[in-house]
Amino acid sequence: MRAVIIGGTGHVGTHLVPRLVQGGYQVVCISRGEREPYQSHAAWKSVQRVAVDRTKEESAGVFGERVRDLKPDVVIDLICYSLASAQHLVEALRGEVQHFIHCGTIWVHGHSVQVPTTEDQPRRPFGDYGIQKAEIEAYLLDEARRRGFPATVLHPGHIVGRGWAPLNPAGHFDTQAFTHLARGEELALPNLGLETVHHVHAGDVAQAFMQALASWSNAVGESFHVVSPAALTLRGYAEATADWFGQVARLRFLPWKEWRSTVAEEEALMTWDHIAHSPNCSIEKAQRFLNYRPRYSSLQAVCEAVDWLVGQGVINVDVDRS
Repeated sequence: MRAVIIGGTGHVGTHLVPRLVQGGYQVVCISRGEREPYQSHAAWKSVQRVAVDRTKEESAGVFGERVRDLKPDVVIDLICYSLASAQHLVEALRGEVQHFIHCGTIWVHGHSVQVPTTEDQPRRPFGDYGIQKAEIEAYLLDEARRRGFPATVLHPGHIVGRGWAPLNPAGHFDTQAFTHLARGEELALPNLGLETVHHVHAGDVAQAFMQALASWSNAVGESFHVVSPAALTLRGYAEATADWFGQVARLRFLPWKEWRSTVAEEEALMTWDHIAHSPNCSIEKAQRFLNYRPRYSSLQAVCEAVDWLVGQGVINVDVDRS
């Protein structure tokens, strides 16, 4: 089996490509050629690397043909962000592939209504990212169910792993929040800190892709959440993080309008996106139909990433005695 993975050197691809190679696939990795995987692995020596600027080639109308000409049995698209992009690729691959797997997002749901959210709940996305991903999901599943295109959609949560900063307990990505907690310093959280975030380890996302490939008849025409077994409240996340460093969390809770003035505008916007969504998703469907069994809880996944950041000196755990 020949697998073409688009965007294979990113968070998920770093873990997925070696799994594909070890699973016996001939792997072709399409990327812009600007980044090496977050972790090295001997499997990459057997991977064919193809450097492509997807945006430019889509504008020229040739990207889908390029993918098709690689003669894949399986195509895994990790970096599709618009309906037009998905349509372009599907039209080129129709009748040419056995399985097409798209990487979506749990943000297709928008606001939570009943939690944990299941895949069959109505889509009410907001924000450009969630809206476009929901449009892609609807299109791919319709193509699968009405026209036989072998599409599956996997919806990860907030992806975590060694090599990059995880979403922190304040709902943004500034690592200083972890430093404050590690040093026993005060950290301000919005509202009562009871909004939720739902992480997933990149290795568990890779596991889900492999399970979808192994469960073709259950996977085609379906979407699945790919998250840890349970979401975290911001407050609980902050308290657990402080505890890792032998500290008691010193938390201050501020109304949203007051809290947002304590951080940079970019961070405030990120936090608003996360707490407005407050995802809390079920993995029961993926467990039942794909045998998805995440190895990491949310806290275990974040802890691994934080340990790496401490080792790199990004998170300073030394207490300021001045």
